[in-house]
Amino acid sequence: MSVLTSPRGKVEVVHCRRTESQDIYCIKNLIRKFTQKLFGRLNIIYLLEKANLAVTLCNDKEAIMAQATFVDYPNWNVSNQDNWVSVFRELDSEIPCTPLNTLFLHLFVAVDEYSVGCCREIIRTVFKAVPELHFIFLIVPSYMSLGSTLITVFEQVGNIPSLTYDEDFAVHICHRHNHYPQLHIRNARVEDHDDLMPIFMRYDTLLKETYGEYFLAELIEAQDEENHAVVCEVEGVAVGFMSVCSRVNMQLLHECFDLGPFHGLCIPHPDDVLQPPEELSIKGSQDAELGTSNHSSPEIVEEPREPVSPEAMEGIQGRITEEATAEELLSVVHTGNTSEMEDIENLTQQSTMGDTDGCVSCLRLASISMPEETSDFRPIYKGASAAFCIQLFCIEEKYEARSLDFMNFVFSLFPDKNFCIISLPHLTPEFVLIQNFVKIVPFNNCTLEQDLYVFHRAGLLKSIKIRLATLLDTPGVENLVSTLMLNKSILEDLKQYNEARRDHDGTPMKAFVAEVAEQIVGIAVIRDEMDVEYIRSHYNIEDFIFFSHHQREEHGHLYHFALNPVFRHYTKFFLKEILRLGYKSCLYYPVYPQIREGKFQSSYAHSLTSALHYLVPVRPRRQIVYPLEKLGINAPSKAVSKDPLSYALNHTNRKLTLEPKITVNAKIVVVGASNVGISFLETLVFCSHLKFSNLTLISTHGLPGKKLLGTEQRKFLASDHCFHDQDYALMSLCSWVNVVVGRMIAIDRAAKHVVLSKKEIVRYDHLILCTGQQYQVPCPTGADISQHVTNREIPNSGKQQYTDKVPCNHFTLNDEEDCCKALSWIRNNSIIAEGYVIVYGNTIDTYTTVETLLNIGVRGSYIHLVQPPPTSTITCINNYSVESAVEEALRAAGVTVYRDALLAQWNEGRDPDPIRSACFTTPTKPFRLPCSMFFSFCEKNVDYETFKALNDACLVYDGRLVIDTNFHTNDIAIRAAGSLTKFSNKYYSNEWTHSSFSSKEIGFQLAAAMLSLFDPTLEPVTEPPADLDRLIPMYKGAKIQGGILPGSYHYLHIAKPAIPTPLEVQMAQPNFGLEIVTGNAKNGTYFRIHINKYKMVETITCLSKEPFPASNYIRLFGQHEQLLNNLCARYEDKLIPDLYSYFMEPWCMALFHDRFIDLRKELRQILTSKEEEDLPSIEQLARQIEDEEINLKEKPRKYLKRVYQETIYKSLVEKSILDYLHYNHYHLPMYAWPGII
Repeated sequence: MSVLTSPRGKVEVVHCRRTESQDIYCIKNLIRKFTQKLFGRLNIIYLLEKANLAVTLCNDKEAIMAQATFVDYPNWNVSNQDNWVSVFRELDSEIPCTPLNTLFLHLFVAVDEYSVGCCREIIRTVFKAVPELHFIFLIVPSYMSLGSTLITVFEQVGNIPSLTYDEDFAVHICHRHNHYPQLHIRNARVEDHDDLMPIFMRYDTLLKETYGEYFLAELIEAQDEENHAVVCEVEGVAVGFMSVCSRVNMQLLHECFDLGPFHGLCIPHPDDVLQPPEELSIKGSQDAELGTSNHSSPEIVEEPREPVSPEAMEGIQGRITEEATAEELLSVVHTGNTSEMEDIENLTQQSTMGDTDGCVSCLRLASISMPEETSDFRPIYKGASAAFCIQLFCIEEKYEARSLDFMNFVFSLFPDKNFCIISLPHLTPEFVLIQNFVKIVPFNNCTLEQDLYVFHRAGLLKSIKIRLATLLDTPGVENLVSTLMLNKSILEDLKQYNEARRDHDGTPMKAFVAEVAEQIVGIAVIRDEMDVEYIRSHYNIEDFIFFSHHQREEHGHLYHFALNPVFRHYTKFFLKEILRLGYKSCLYYPVYPQIREGKFQSSYAHSLTSALHYLVPVRPRRQIVYPLEKLGINAPSKAVSKDPLSYALNHTNRKLTLEPKITVNAKIVVVGASNVGISFLETLVFCSHLKFSNLTLISTHGLPGKKLLGTEQRKFLASDHCFHDQDYALMSLCSWVNVVVGRMIAIDRAAKHVVLSKKEIVRYDHLILCTGQQYQVPCPTGADISQHVTNREIPNSGKQQYTDKVPCNHFTLNDEEDCCKALSWIRNNSIIAEGYVIVYGNTIDTYTTVETLLNIGVRGSYIHLVQPPPTSTITCINNYSVESAVEEALRAAGVTVYRDALLAQWNEGRDPDPIRSACFTTPTKPFRLPCSMFFSFCEKNVDYETFKALNDACLVYDGRLVIDTNFHTNDIAIRAAGSLTKFSNKYYSNEWTHSSFSSKEIGFQLAAAMLSLFDPTLEPVTEPPADLDRLIPMYKGAKIQGGILPGSYHYLHIAKPAIPTPLEVQMAQPNFGLEIVTGNAKNGTYFRIHINKYKMVETITCLSKEPFPASNYIRLFGQHEQLLNNLCARYEDKLIPDLYSYFMEPWCMALFHDRFIDLRKELRQILTSKEEEDLPSIEQLARQIEDEEINLKEKPRKYLKRVYQETIYKSLVEKSILDYLHYNHYHLPMYAWPGII
């Protein structure tokens, strides 16, 4: 916040923010004729799309006071955007402008009365926001004066001609030192104590309480060769402090952190042991071969090795000194022993691989994956320490952006040290200084509760240069990427670029190198993006760009990106220069799933980029399933309707290159890969302005979606349509989440860690429990059927836990891993030919499992479906028509169904492993069945190990884990969601649980509740009134189940969240509404829609012999029947013989579109807003009629319709609909709009 005073004495409190699209109208209103003469006639939307930085100044009422737009190349076409540096160097050789330290002002507008103050405030904010920036250039026609505003901050340096205009243009410059100068750094003196103590006390009083009131003075007095204290001062007053020390516990760091990329922070020594013994290295090489073939897996991220010779390092030191002088730095870096960079290693080898999943796989803050720990080998470094540490650091918030100014001076204090390190509690918010450091990856067994950050002396160099690669760069690039697994691919692409400038298929390509001190420290390869239409139609790229303002050739595809980790903090600059030099405005980087169609994706190989965390993940779009044959020529283009490629898309553009992400280092641990847990992680990952560096998922089988059975194949388990196999590929959670394969057996709340089954420990700050419920192994009653026992004679002992060894041929299917094991068992044990299979349970999964068994070839007569006594009057399908069709299909297939049967014994009481027979009791007589394979689908419950862990941790458990309406357990650090939980009894709503709602929506709401802790852009959460705190939240998303039932019936049921009630009881209610049914269940043409009393679609049930577009039908839920082309009226007039055909007609495609909900919101906003001054809005009229405030001479509906047609609302609604159809024409070409014919 700043205060501006106008010449007339008026005062405004102002603040700066990034320019948003809704500012455009106000910006246009601030443009004057003089503005157009200075900057030209500009398309504001286009300019903002291509700008690197756009800043808006607002007052405390959010009214726009001023706006400025900055780009990294000159306006008025005085030079090409890729070679302006030489032009400006010729203009004034004493101005050391580079692409790193220079921006160009392309537009400035302001409220006239405050224009001078606004201009100064924006310029100061820009210099503060971009620490590397030193010069802002302004180019105007030479005959124009700058006016009274801009002349206060810019001074002319010369004239240059334009490439397109006949006249010359004047170049004006604005220097950093006039607005937000670099800080003067010097050794601390005891006299600085009084200046510094208020700053320390503002942040923390612990040091004073621990070491006394004068701890800072004592620290300053204690300086020696190993300990130094430095301050930064402004106008003679100390405003920041740093204490550094050369004594570092290297042994502890080597034990806890993977410092291999930095040679252990030690000077290389001949006796260093850097490789494991030979017997271990053999295994390592085998693992490396596996990793090489799996080069498209996002679990592996590599950084290049860049050897630097001592002679070159001397050159680097000279460069640092020269740059310090050129930029008026007040410290000099002395040349010393700097050969430590010789052994910058590959930052990562390969994530630990288990049988089915990476045990720990991640992309972390420093773009490093977990080190391979298949052995206990750790490198041994014999050399002396090459690092010093920052012990204490504090700076006035006003000057925090200049924190890096300390580094030149402190490195000069330790000429023989090349690394500066700092360790911080991981909950410390990321401040400006450590944004330039590399975060080091801890080993899995690290016991330190702090994060380690490293900065190399060479990182101070500002002379990094990005340019197009040449043939002469090949040896340098080979040296850089020699340790990367895909180095051959990178070098082949570099060779292809140097030879042809095009790919083998003719696609234009470019290769860029980053150069420091005449050495190659980075390489990037891009191609033109050829699938632009596919990306637009399948990903929400328009969340980040206005697509129509980007030419096709401006979209680039990033294939390779490797940068020496010493210069990691220049990653965004490298990306920005790729866009400028390559004449691109957008870059895309896909992450393909590990396996595609059962093969490793060699044809989709991209080298894994360390720049991933500087890109933003793009949400995939839900696609319409088109009836292509029916649409004919009105179908979308093949680029839109072709089979999806299933990759996760990451993106950056010019606007994002100077936009920082907020790093969240809090350790968020999710237990359970349930749909709730996946939805929670998905929501966090796709927060594009946040970077969660410590997301961990603990799961028995890792992330789901690895065993791709294919959507056309039968699935053992029914689906709730929250996530499909393809969805996991489109999210690529393994790129952002550490995955720990294991089972939680204990929670230590005091130490804040989770204990896994192999005694591993996973620490947390926030623990999210989403384990859900699983099918359990049934416990036989033990009844002896030879005594002809019935169910009534069996004592009701409650739910007993099965504690014996689980038989090898007993299967409880809870996830895809269990299903794959069952399928493998069937194929390996001749079950298809001669095995008897018992399916025990009465859930919908029993039916889908029977259908799967029939489909893979098991004869129906060998399948026994045994249903235990029901615990409720409500069946799993709750529709008599559907149940009758399924039962008839079971009889036709020869499957025997037993009802009300309780499991009595396996193998007649003998050793149950393996199960050869099973005995059951019924209300009448018992029976015995032969068994080769036993599937159990009894009632789901919380896993015993999970229950024990919760109970032992003293979390309140009452049949389920008890939570409040904000997902909290009785431990503030532990939240829970999903079917594992129940609401506290204080809400008096035991019949409602999270099981009643959509799992995906529960996960989203859980993430939304937690984001308020981490996202500073959100409004603070206000506590609800006391009476509302007693109400449980009601979520509105549809509850869905579907699958393929016996008889090859494709089944789908969509309903609103509700307490389960028999369908007959629902239909008997007086306010039930209308039921629309077409077709016949037994014929496989059944389609039922329930329209409630408000004319909204409340339930949909489909049973079909043919596959149908389930994702389309899900979009019908919650729609008004009139939106469905007056469904009720047409049905009553017998115009709809078949709902399947009805919803394949072209008119309804817009209903299935992912942005149709946005159109509905826009139309509602039009009708609720007051568009004409003398008339109320349509909504207000409807309320007045409802409250009888208006005496009508006609029916209310007719009156509202007349008002709508006679006022501006009709034209506004029509325009909005036509704009929607026109903007989304690539998805909806079947609609016509004015002018198309």
